[in-house]
Amino acid sequence: MAKSCCKQTKKITSIGGSALIEGIMMRGPKRTTVCVRTGEKEIYSEDISINTLASKCKLFKLPFFRGIAGLVDSMRLSYKSLMLSADKAIEAGEIEEEEPSKFEKWIDEKFGDKLVKILMVFASILGVALAVGLFFFLPSFLFDLSANFVPVFKGEGETAVFWKSVFEGVLKIVLFLLYIVVCSQMTEMKRVFMYHGAEHKTIFCYESDEELTVENVKKQSRFHPRCGTSFMVLMLIVGIVIGLFIPVAPFGIGFLRPVIKILLLPLTCGIGYELIKICGKHDNALTRIIAAPGLWAQRITTKEPDDKMIEVAIEAIKAVIPEDGSDIVSK
Repeated sequence: MAKSCCKQTKKITSIGGSALIEGIMMRGPKRTTVCVRTGEKEIYSEDISINTLASKCKLFKLPFFRGIAGLVDSMRLSYKSLMLSADKAIEAGEIEEEEPSKFEKWIDEKFGDKLVKILMVFASILGVALAVGLFFFLPSFLFDLSANFVPVFKGEGETAVFWKSVFEGVLKIVLFLLYIVVCSQMTEMKRVFMYHGAEHKTIFCYESDEELTVENVKKQSRFHPRCGTSFMVLMLIVGIVIGLFIPVAPFGIGFLRPVIKILLLPLTCGIGYELIKICGKHDNALTRIIAAPGLWAQRITTKEPDDKMIEVAIEAIKAVIPEDGSDIVSK
């Protein structure tokens, strides 16, 4: 009998998913399905697909490289799923669409979809720039500033490198946790986090070989070791370790340290992905230690779902379970 890091199961599946606006996306080895609650007794289902990086280049099937591809493909699928769920939820009246202002109507009449696409690109660039600034340059800057007051932070030796890596890593984790705590206070995000819990509990029910019913799903754990939250936390921790091998000021230029860390993101991502896969397959003291920070963070990003949410999760997972058992990783 195989085990996962947080509860005993009879099998481990490769099926995963993500919470959406009033819905869930489940991804299996052969199908990816989005299910959205559109009424008291109605659930809208639609299959979606993308051309994965692994299908375009065999390099992305290899260990470490597959982690980079997996992250990029997951982000693309999640964005596509999120847009679909938002549209269906608005159509069904599950979420309210604000009445556009006169200015917004004028903009739409004059520029239409072209401006929307431009704004989406601009918003994406701004979002990436903000994330890079907050998670790479700000921690490095604050450490250098603190070095004026903390003697152990001064210099460029091994001690300074150690403390800078720890300082940067801890600050990144604090910023990440603060961000999701703030998000969790929003009414809409609370429901998304409840759907997130429904997704995890349904996968656990399937892995436990129990019939997929609301009652069976409700008794499962909402904390899963292969969650995206765990992956993000692992990447932040791996980043601390990688930072130990980067000088405080490479070639005498302090600005280069965060730049090098950005360039090493594919390595960080690859290592984090492999660790998540190991935690998903094995249950021992080491994997429990590795998985623990991510599982703790899931106490923020997952909430107990209601029966209607569980019904959506059940329909989503049933749609992607292959008949030939190709999703089973181990038993």
